[in-house]
Amino acid sequence: MSGAMPASGHLVHGMGVALETPAWPAITVAEAEAIVTRFPAAGQLVGLRWHSPRPFSAATLVQTSRGAFLLKRHHHSLRTPADLADEHRFIAHLDAAGVPVPEVLAAGAGASAVSEGAWSYELHRKAAGLDLYRDRPSWTPFLSHDHARAAGAALARMHRAARDFPAAARRPQHLVASFTILPAADPLAAAEAFVEARPALAAFLSQRGWRARFAGLLDALGEGLAGRLAHQPSLWTHNDWHPSNLLWTRDGEVRTLIDFGLATRTCALHDLATAIERTAIPWLRLRDAAADMTADAEAARALLAGYRSEMPLSRTDIETVARLLPLVHLEFALSEIDYFAAVLADSSQATIAWEEYLVGHAEWFLSAAGRDLLRQIDAMAIA
Repeated sequence: MSGAMPASGHLVHGMGVALETPAWPAITVAEAEAIVTRFPAAGQLVGLRWHSPRPFSAATLVQTSRGAFLLKRHHHSLRTPADLADEHRFIAHLDAAGVPVPEVLAAGAGASAVSEGAWSYELHRKAAGLDLYRDRPSWTPFLSHDHARAAGAALARMHRAARDFPAAARRPQHLVASFTILPAADPLAAAEAFVEARPALAAFLSQRGWRARFAGLLDALGEGLAGRLAHQPSLWTHNDWHPSNLLWTRDGEVRTLIDFGLATRTCALHDLATAIERTAIPWLRLRDAAADMTADAEAARALLAGYRSEMPLSRTDIETVARLLPLVHLEFALSEIDYFAAVLADSSQATIAWEEYLVGHAEWFLSAAGRDLLRQIDAMAIA
C-alpha cells in the first residue's frame, strides 16, 4: 500500500483560532482498509490523502482502486447507523430533485452506514467541486460577496427541493440542530424542558444561574419572535450553511453541498439566519477586547439577495430573519454544551460554549456593531 498519511500530529479546529488535539483519534490506514472493504463499490484501499480538521467526528479522504472517497467515523454516543440513515435519506431526496450532493455508498445489505465496535462509519464518493475553504474554521467569512450571493442562491434551491421531503425531525441527539425553543409560546419553559431532558446539561447549567441569563437574552432580543415563527412552514434544512460546507466552481458558483450532519426539520428562515450568523460576523475575534467586531453587512445582504434571486422573500420574511438572527444559535449552543458535558466530560469547553458561544454571541447583538448589522438587514425589507 502506498501514500498512507500518518495520523500522528493531527490537529483539529477548537473553539478559538488555535488548532487542538482531537477528541476523536484520526482514522488509521488499517482501520480504513477494514471499513472500506465493507462497501462493495469502493474498491481496495490505496492510501489516506488528508485528515479533516473538523472536531466532532473523524474523517479522512481515502484513495482506492476505484477513486477518491470521504470516510467519516462517529462515536455511537453521537451517531448510530440508524441516525446516519436519517440524513442519508435527506441527501438521497435532494439528489433525486437535482440538487448537487455527495453520493453516499451502500454497504452490504444496502445499509448506508456500518458499525464496528463503538463506532459508526459512512463513506461518500468525493464530490465534484473545489474545496476552497477546506482548512478554514466554521466561523470563517466568505472570500467574496459574490461567494455569499452564490451561497444564498444555492440555499434557496435546496429549500425548494426539500419542501416535499416528508420525514419527521430527527430524534433528540447531540450536535443536531433543533427548533423547539424560539417558536414556543413560552420560550423559557421550552428551554427548561430542553435542559431537563439532558441530565449532564442540567447539572452543568445549574451552577451558573442559567435561567436568569437565558431569560434576559429572550427579553432583550426575542420580543415578538415566537409569534413570527409559530406559523413558518416546516421543512428539513441544512443548519450548518457556511463556506467550508460548500464546494465551488472556478467561476465562484456553488458546485456541491456537503456535510448534512446537523440537518433536521426546522424552517427556511431559521436556516437562512443560521447562514448569516455563521459567515457575516467575526466571531473568532470575540475574545480580543480590542478587536474590531464590525460585521460584514454586505455579505449578509449579498446572501439574502442571492436567496431572493431564487425564492421570494417578503418584507416580513426579512424582518423575521433580522429578529431571529441574534438568537438563532441558542438551541444548537445548548446541544454543544451538552456534548462537552455529557460525552467528553470537559467542563472547560462546556464553559466556553456557554459563556462565549451561547451568551457572548447573543450579547454581541446588543452592541453598536450588532444593532447596525440588524438595521442594515432590515433595510433590505423596504428596498
